[in-house]
Amino acid sequence: MNKQLVLEDGTIFVGKGFGSDKETSGEVVFTTGMTGYQEVLSDPSYCGQIITFTYPLIGNYGINRDDFETIHPAVKGLIVKEQAQFPSNWRSEMSIDEYLKMRDIPGIAGIDTRKLTRIIRQYGTLKGAIVSADVNVQDVIEKLKNTPLQKDQVKQVSTKSAYPSPGRGFRVVLIDFGMKHGILRELNKRDCDVIVVPYNTTADEIIQLNPDGVMLSNGPGNPKHVPEAIDTLKTLIGKVPIFGICLGHQLFALASGAETFQLKFGHRGSNHPVKDLETGKTALTSQNHGYAVDEDSLKNTKLEVTHVALNDGTIEGLKHKEFPAFTVQYHPEASPGPEDDNPLFDRFIELMKKHSATRKEIHHA
Repeated sequence: MNKQLVLEDGTIFVGKGFGSDKETSGEVVFTTGMTGYQEVLSDPSYCGQIITFTYPLIGNYGINRDDFETIHPAVKGLIVKEQAQFPSNWRSEMSIDEYLKMRDIPGIAGIDTRKLTRIIRQYGTLKGAIVSADVNVQDVIEKLKNTPLQKDQVKQVSTKSAYPSPGRGFRVVLIDFGMKHGILRELNKRDCDVIVVPYNTTADEIIQLNPDGVMLSNGPGNPKHVPEAIDTLKTLIGKVPIFGICLGHQLFALASGAETFQLKFGHRGSNHPVKDLETGKTALTSQNHGYAVDEDSLKNTKLEVTHVALNDGTIEGLKHKEFPAFTVQYHPEASPGPEDDNPLFDRFIELMKKHSATRKEIHHA
């Protein structure tokens, strides 16, 4: 069935529909990863967005049961150059078309994704809609122009109630702003006793759980649209070790007095080089974010830059100068890969170990 991708600036692409037959709209973004489309599709940070894959062939190794980052995907739609109809991989259980139909997610294939990506790079992310071939395009464009982007994405994808993921090691309260399962997997691998809590859990409620550390997850949207979390972090900073990822990194910065801004077209993909300023080493990282921390706003804070993006010089990591807290803008849990900076989770364990020992010394003094 023929479908159209209509952008708010009036650009139209005609292609073949696959997945769900429904019409959809959202913020059109692009990701540059050559693999990992299953993790991308199921990443809650894409809530409200239509994903363009710059790699031309998507779906060639199918969909399997193991690589999901959430049970219920929040992506609004999928744009590809070519979708593989006959996947080949020993783990494959269904095609990407079958999966999108099952999850009621529309897709469009056969369009010039390189041209679309160039438009986004030139003008920034745009609102767009995947619609049938016979609709009135002008009506779609007017609707896109007059419909604001969502502001409640974190509320949509965060867990509604707290739940445990038991272990016998350090207790970590993981605040779910749109958590990828890869983060939970890495904490479980290190035998952490994890309690996952909703995005709007108060600082008092978290402290009552007696955590050894607090993990701030990734998530979708503008960090300034989650004021509850900023207030919570203002109280938690200095009381317990903190490790933040992606949206968690931005929220930590805002809670510390810094500012954030919207990137023109964001960082999305699994091949972004990031330099660690402390070691001088560069890691290839997995990224998915549309906002960044403003470096000029750090002057009157107690935050120090630890990592920078080599592509555009934006901040990719922070640490607090006085308290046991650090954050990164990228995804060290590597879902999808690479796993260059996975040891950051070990650093978090060491931070909790050191803080726990200090707390015991004070208690026995």
